[in-house]
Amino acid sequence: MEHHVHDVLNVFMCTGFTKDTHQYFMKASPVRPGDFIEFFAEIDLLGALSACPGGDCSATHSSDAAACHPLKIEIFEPDRTALKGWIWPSPSAYHRHHGAHAGS
Repeated sequence: MEHHVHDVLNVFMCTGFTKDTHQYFMKASPVRPGDFIEFFAEIDLLGALSACPGGDCSATHSSDAAACHPLKIEIFEPDRTALKGWIWPSPSAYHRHHGAHAGS
């Protein structure tokens, strides 16, 4: 899967660096039931959904006793008439050799 989905987008995890000591921190997620995110894909894409099973990472890094909650994914296709005049992006010029060894 990593070959196809190589970047992570943490949308509900609350992390950062402290301004004074420049230390990494994690806080309890502010997400509540009913919270959601909508994305509009301008190109075909492959996505993978994962939820950290460790619970509240601000209290402990991992927990076998953490409560798990279901996640819901809905994929919609917009009405094509709503996209009238939409200019679709050109294919990326990315060479797809990221991380490849020289000469390979």
